[in-house]
Amino acid sequence: MAQNAKSQRVVIVTGAGHGIGSATAQRFAADGWRVIAADKDKAAADRVAAHIHGHSAAVDVSIAADIELLITTSLHNHGRLDAVVSNAGISRFGSLKDTTLGEWNLVLATNLTAAFLLAKYAEDALRQAQGAMVLIASTRAHMSEPNTHAYSASKGGLLALTHSLAVSLGPDVRVNCISPGWIDTEGKPLSEADHAQHPGGRVGRADDVAAGIAWLVSEQAGFITGAELVIDGGMTRKMIYL
Repeated sequence: MAQNAKSQRVVIVTGAGHGIGSATAQRFAADGWRVIAADKDKAAADRVAAHIHGHSAAVDVSIAADIELLITTSLHNHGRLDAVVSNAGISRFGSLKDTTLGEWNLVLATNLTAAFLLAKYAEDALRQAQGAMVLIASTRAHMSEPNTHAYSASKGGLLALTHSLAVSLGPDVRVNCISPGWIDTEGKPLSEADHAQHPGGRVGRADDVAAGIAWLVSEQAGFITGAELVIDGGMTRKMIYL
């Protein structure tokens, strides 16, 4: 049954043009939300929005003015905002010697500062809606490979920002984060060994993360805030001996 436009819940998903963001936008649309698919790649955002009969926005989340415009335009066009999914992110891997300050700052601006700015500009609307935010962190917040300094730092920062925002915005707004592990977002060939190393028996899919996001913003998770949901097929709980 079609919902009245004024009562239909509205969600912004950043990084919605690809991977986890695209799957999340599709999941929310299937659940009856009005979805604003935001992405730096305008063509990709347009494709996703067209597929789900939603709305697109060209946004570079490393630019504060872009985020502010995203929030104000969304509220002007839709009159409400019930949830924000801060998913857009980039990685720049390199040794300490090779990592420039510019690269470090860009990763933190895109992955971490953007989530702060989304909360800052959406606060009033989310409080009015008794809404929710979900930040997409990573299991890299807990463990690392060499040369992932900026990326790991940004994802660890998202965990701390999550509980900070949850305390600051509660009880009006719930804020949680998801830390995905290995999620196959590109459909590359995977081996039996790739799947077998996961206690869950397989590599993750973007839909797995989208389902977690949808649950965290739902009434079923109404008593959950400031929390991290790890979606990694059990990998961070597996002891590995070399």
